[in-house]
Amino acid sequence: MHFTVKGRRRALVRRRRRVAAVAGLGLSCCLIAGAGVPADIVLRGRPGPSADEVAEARSEARERSKQLSTTTVMLAEAQANLEGLVAEAEKLIEAYNGERVKTVNAQKLFEQASKRATDAGAQVEESREAVAAITAQSYGGMDLAQPMMAMMADLGGSMDENYLHRASILAHMGGGHAEMLKQLRDSQEVFAILQSQAEEAYADQREAEERAAAAKKAAEEAVARQLAATHQIKQEQALLARQADEARSTADRLARERAAELERAKLARERAAQERRQAAAVVRETARMGASAGVPALGTASSRGDIAADWALGQLNKPYVWAAAGPDTFDCSGLTMRAWEQVGITLDHWTGTQWTAGPHVPTNQLSRGDLLFFGRITQNPGDIHHVGIYVGKGLMVHAPQTGDVVRVAPMWRSDLVGATRPA
Repeated sequence: MHFTVKGRRRALVRRRRRVAAVAGLGLSCCLIAGAGVPADIVLRGRPGPSADEVAEARSEARERSKQLSTTTVMLAEAQANLEGLVAEAEKLIEAYNGERVKTVNAQKLFEQASKRATDAGAQVEESREAVAAITAQSYGGMDLAQPMMAMMADLGGSMDENYLHRASILAHMGGGHAEMLKQLRDSQEVFAILQSQAEEAYADQREAEERAAAAKKAAEEAVARQLAATHQIKQEQALLARQADEARSTADRLARERAAELERAKLARERAAQERRQAAAVVRETARMGASAGVPALGTASSRGDIAADWALGQLNKPYVWAAAGPDTFDCSGLTMRAWEQVGITLDHWTGTQWTAGPHVPTNQLSRGDLLFFGRITQNPGDIHHVGIYVGKGLMVHAPQTGDVVRVAPMWRSDLVGATRPA
């Protein structure tokens, strides 16, 4: 482009103003970096996570993981105790079931013994009646109401030997009568023995059943308590697991954010240094050429690329949305289109034509702002499916994919096909 002398002077004034602004910005960046604060963080006014915050988040994640491990051990012990209690309860329940069976059998035996005792009692009554009849015949005319006769007739009593003088009675009675009296006595004794044995056996078995029932109840209550304790520990474990996952996620997120902030700060320092060098070169060139000397045209490819790259870096962390071109969301070609729009270059919202929007640049000659394309080169422009903006040091800023955000990433990918410098 050709300038008149007057036009060159106006351009020189504008360039001096720009140099002063760039130098001031560079000095500010130097002062900030010298103070140990990332320049881009301060300039943006939204500091990222500090090292202490990241360390604290990681410590919290470790503590949550430790608590989760402790609770997991407690749960294993509780489940082991529960298994032991369940096994013991099953034994006691089966023992109770056995005692119930035995009690049923004892009830049957008691009923059988009661029947035998009843039969023996009937035999006693028959014997008593027979003895009473014989006595009445043997001592006819005697008043049975007399004490001696009443005792002889009522042989259902205790049969006290000292009182009845059993031997004397047997001596006075005939052999058949004595045998009948003996049967009466034996029937009474059998009746008493059978009835006593049946009652004792049934009572013992009932006590055994009650003891088994009490043991069964205690075991079931112990199992219920252990089930409740195990359930509570499981709930605590689930809560701690969620908290541990959240703490780890928070720590990882803060670490990523801090790494990104540091990377952005590093790029800001590098940009500031480059701008200072460029500013110094412009000052030297201006001093040498003088007020009447010609000056290079403003807005060279290099400076335009810096502006486009810087603008793209200003969109970091904005969400990827398919077919979006700002201001709050972008897809890959929408981001590059808006970036180069800042320097007056119009690009289509499509990687297919952005690939041909300027000369192709070898990867060993890249400048900031150059567009990096990914996919494969064929007759179909749609096979180039992704684009990013080169920002230096082998890095690019791009809008990756759905669910992600605008971020800085390495340019070296297996599907890198080349670069274009928009013009």
